[in-house]
Amino acid sequence: MSDPGVVVTRPWVEIAPAFPTLVSKITVPPKPTWLVSRPQLVSRLTRGVHGPLTVIVGPVGAGKSALALEWAHTGTAQGPLAWVSCYGSEEPPGIFWTCVVEALCRAGVDTAWLGTLSPDSADFVPGFVARLTADLAARDEPVTLVLDDFQPAARSPTAEGMAYLLQHAGPALRLMVTSRRDPPLPLHRLRLAGELTEIRTEDLAFSESETQALLAQHDVSLPRTAIGALTRRTEGWAAGLRLAAMSMVEHPYPERFVAQFAGDDEAVVSYLVEEVLDAQKSDMRQLLLTTSLPEQVNAELAAELAGEATAGHFAALVENNSFLQSLGHGWYRCHQMFRDVLRLRLRHEAPDQVIELHRRAATWFGGRDHMVEAVSHAAAAGDWQYMSSLVIHRLAVGHVLGLTGGQLTEVFKHIPTDVLAAAPDGAEPELMLVASASALARGEHRLSAEALTQAGELLADDDSSPGRTAEAKLTHAVIRLQSERNRGTPDALRAAAEAKRLFRLIPSGVLADRPELRALVLSAHGDGELRSGHLNAAQTTLGKALRAAIAAGNSELRHDCLIGLALIEALRGRFREASELVAQAELLSVVPRAATAGSSAPAHVLRGWVHLARGRPTEAREELSVAGAALRTAPDPFVSGLRSLVDFLTGIAEGRPLPDPQAVAQAGGDLPAPWLVELFESEVARARATPVRHAPAPTPAGAAGRAAASPERHPGPRVTERLSKRELEVLVNLSQMMTTEEIAAQLYLSANTVKTHLKSVYRKLGVSQRTAAVRRARELKLL
Repeated sequence: MSDPGVVVTRPWVEIAPAFPTLVSKITVPPKPTWLVSRPQLVSRLTRGVHGPLTVIVGPVGAGKSALALEWAHTGTAQGPLAWVSCYGSEEPPGIFWTCVVEALCRAGVDTAWLGTLSPDSADFVPGFVARLTADLAARDEPVTLVLDDFQPAARSPTAEGMAYLLQHAGPALRLMVTSRRDPPLPLHRLRLAGELTEIRTEDLAFSESETQALLAQHDVSLPRTAIGALTRRTEGWAAGLRLAAMSMVEHPYPERFVAQFAGDDEAVVSYLVEEVLDAQKSDMRQLLLTTSLPEQVNAELAAELAGEATAGHFAALVENNSFLQSLGHGWYRCHQMFRDVLRLRLRHEAPDQVIELHRRAATWFGGRDHMVEAVSHAAAAGDWQYMSSLVIHRLAVGHVLGLTGGQLTEVFKHIPTDVLAAAPDGAEPELMLVASASALARGEHRLSAEALTQAGELLADDDSSPGRTAEAKLTHAVIRLQSERNRGTPDALRAAAEAKRLFRLIPSGVLADRPELRALVLSAHGDGELRSGHLNAAQTTLGKALRAAIAAGNSELRHDCLIGLALIEALRGRFREASELVAQAELLSVVPRAATAGSSAPAHVLRGWVHLARGRPTEAREELSVAGAALRTAPDPFVSGLRSLVDFLTGIAEGRPLPDPQAVAQAGGDLPAPWLVELFESEVARARATPVRHAPAPTPAGAAGRAAASPERHPGPRVTERLSKRELEVLVNLSQMMTTEEIAAQLYLSANTVKTHLKSVYRKLGVSQRTAAVRRARELKLL
């Protein structure tokens, strides 16, 4: 016993030299200079040691021991502080308890009575624990015992002895444990009693400010964005951050290093393989590798991938590995850097299994309607046919086209179009449809058109399954509609009509889960109604399309619907409402479709029209100029016609001479719809008959497009009889485009009573139609 690193203070230790105690195991280590201060967590530990048990649980390298050490040096322990470093190993009970008693003795706890126990007796450990428990329970002053890296096996003598000590020593013992897994102590009982303090993996994760402090220790300086990226990529894992910082010290471009840093970094791989992977038993190691491909895993999926026998260890795996974090409902995710290491080792050790594992995962997820995961794994396996079948028969083509946000859309962005397009002979139409949609989403229009044509030919010859054909044909119509919409052609209306017809062949429940498809088809249909002058129908359809676009999270379709609704309000002379809708559209910050630079033209025409209505012809002219440039790039006869109309009205406001009849006829002949021609001619006639030169507010009366004069220019007859309060209520609801039945429900009246009120309103206002009544009421400031 001459080794100066060994403490010998008990007579029975001298008899049993196999139980010597190293001073380093029972001494609080010195506080290292590299330690990153974590005051908030230290405060939680200080509060926690007022109770019986505090646990710090996290994976290797998470900073568990460093945190406990920082707290130990604050001097805020409850009474004397004893420290035992267990080093994560399962020591013989005699050695463990020798360390505990020596640590308590050095902390000032009187344990002289232990000399009466013989380590050779069969009841040494139980008797030792019982006497120690009684001794601690009799103390007036508490003592805090820290067990660092304490990981005994469940139901082992050490674990059961410590559980007994914790349960019966009473308030005199305050225990703090750091471990890579939940220690086998009565955690659930203490948690329910409110006597357990827990600091776990998510608590140990470094924040960006802590990452910055760690980097500063290595004289590494990074911009805030790079610090954030590094913190997210490592998930705040302390060891990963430290390894990255050490690598960046000599790196000429630290920011570039951060962009490339991942779990396949050589230092990270070496650390995790040595500390974690190679420390596993062979069956556990195999289970970790084979379940590393999915982003998340449960017991059933583990059995599918690893086989029933190996997957039988899944419960033990998730219980004993802090790198696997619970997501609830039996699902777990692996820390991304450890997952990267596992995938790398799997590719090196069993490259022939990777594709088969991806294929199994795709089939498993696909059978449970987990589209994102199924498509991702099918793509990773190169099983394009299965992936395409999932997309078409779940009507998920909107994700391929980018009509909706989310993970599935991102997945398709990374699938190479040329791989899809290079289909083998005898390819199914589903594959060609997905190839077409994927190419269209990337702006590869020629490739998309070729694949769509081939898919159409295959569908024309396929009558094997009516349900399958309906889904594929609807997908074909949707892709065609999106293509025509991008190019701004009239064929978009025909494609929308075909898609709407095919909607009836699909179960309503399926379509309810695909708001992006409804938004696309309804917005195109509403646009067609608007261009035809059916403003009421267009407003209803575009309203439905807007709600579907919001549900789908599609800003572009939402923008287009708002602009269409704003055009309707402008055509009715409601410029305040039009302005509000345009403002909502502008907030979406939608970039015009690359294939249609002119898609911004309607918004510029609208803004010009609003400026004109507010008496700002100069600003109106500027907007019309921008609209004209956009239309030269991508002509749109309807929008050009509206621009010509607003340009004419702007000229009146600027005092330009009125055009002669021949010029008017020529200009009207260039307009794409009869109702626009009538509107244009009506405005010219009004301008000739009105000496006052200001911008009128044209309003088409129904499909014919006849314009009503503004009150300043055409006063019209006054109301000869005042409207009653109920008649005004009916009129207000009428202006909101409500039906007779809806007004009746709103006002708690019968439909016949509402009709009687409407007849009275029409008589008093001197009109015979709903739209005329609303227009006349606005002229008279009744609305």
